Amino acid sequence: MIRLRDYVPATRAGRVFALSAFIDASGTGLYLAGSAVFFVRVVGLTSTQVGLGLTVGMTVGFLSTVPMGLAGRRIGAKRLLVLLQLARGCGLLALAFCTSFPWFVALSVYLAVAQSATGPMTQAVIGAASGEEERVRTMAVVRSTRNLGFSVGAAAVVPLLTTHSPWAYRSVVLGNAVSFVLAALVVMRLRLPTAPKVLRTGDALGLLGHFRDVRYLSMTGLNGVLVLHNTLLSVGIPLSVVQASRAPVAVVPLLTLTNTVMAVALQVPVARRATAFAGSIRALRCGGLSLAGCCVAMGLTQQAGRWTAAALLFVAIVLLSLGELWQSAGSWEVSYRYAPEAERPAYLSVFFLGITGESILGPLAVTGLVVGHGFFAWCGLAAVLVLATFLVKPVLRPLEDRLQATRQSTPSLAGG
Repeated sequence: MIRLRDYVPATRAGRVFALSAFIDASGTGLYLAGSAVFFVRVVGLTSTQVGLGLTVGMTVGFLSTVPMGLAGRRIGAKRLLVLLQLARGCGLLALAFCTSFPWFVALSVYLAVAQSATGPMTQAVIGAASGEEERVRTMAVVRSTRNLGFSVGAAAVVPLLTTHSPWAYRSVVLGNAVSFVLAALVVMRLRLPTAPKVLRTGDALGLLGHFRDVRYLSMTGLNGVLVLHNTLLSVGIPLSVVQASRAPVAVVPLLTLTNTVMAVALQVPVARRATAFAGSIRALRCGGLSLAGCCVAMGLTQQAGRWTAAALLFVAIVLLSLGELWQSAGSWEVSYRYAPEAERPAYLSVFFLGITGESILGPLAVTGLVVGHGFFAWCGLAAVLVLATFLVKPVLRPLEDRLQATRQSTPSLAGG
């Protein structure tokens, strides 16, 4: 039975971080819902320029993920997270007064680099703040809290956009800047149970050896496939509704709302079963199969009538949401579990390369090979996801064997 207190982190540090995540997400929700209008009506950019600038920024951000992770190993995950949040706040302050395309591109690159390591540093800090037993549940609570914050921010932008005032549009960006600064101040209040391990300057080059950890990189690539739910939700399903189905376009925001509600309500109970080796395998397999089912349902919408297509879309979004919940919980466990304790910031940054890579390549693959290409194209994507599901255990087993071998050898080394 799920109780209300299950949605509250067990540790004080976890609760403090959840507050920080809510503040951060509220500002981000405000920005995501209103920034496009700001770029066009205040900065004076075209939609093509906006897309180009964001793509350039995203690409540079992808390339900077691992170097930023090495910095986290050098100075500590908490300290780097605070610095990144403050840097993002300063970047958005400058963006609010941007007046040209070159400056927009430069600031997009700056913000993407600052954002590149926030995900892995967040996970590293939560792991240190929560402990082994509570780590996945705390991540689930933080994710639910962030989804709630996104909804609050998106709702808050509505009255601002109806005023048609440049300063109202600019306040969308400034509001997000303030949220990042406040989130950083809250994170500064965290008291972690163990001090972050600081890397000597001379050891930094040795971290390049992480790229030779083929087992962990294999898991990173596999997760990059299973995280396709991000692209399906933001690009694949909306475009398919508009271009390739008879369903009413008005159903799109209802699909997004359904996903948000499920994410807020169900992430915590789903995460309770996604711990340790067996739990993480089960979670990732359920996630992959659910996403495959979503793709089949989307394929069936291609030739269905108006309301049948709408019904199938709700089946698809429910399956996608379940896949997202399972995959997220499973990935939190495996990415942290199989990262050596002393090197987690760097390892988690490597893991996030799969997620960032999906955000770059996923839209290209889904729009170019799936949307508008009929039922069998969707079934082809489903087959890829099923294949990834079957690979979960073979990929994770060597990592689990290595972990257990390390744990068994540690006491004997200490005793010697």
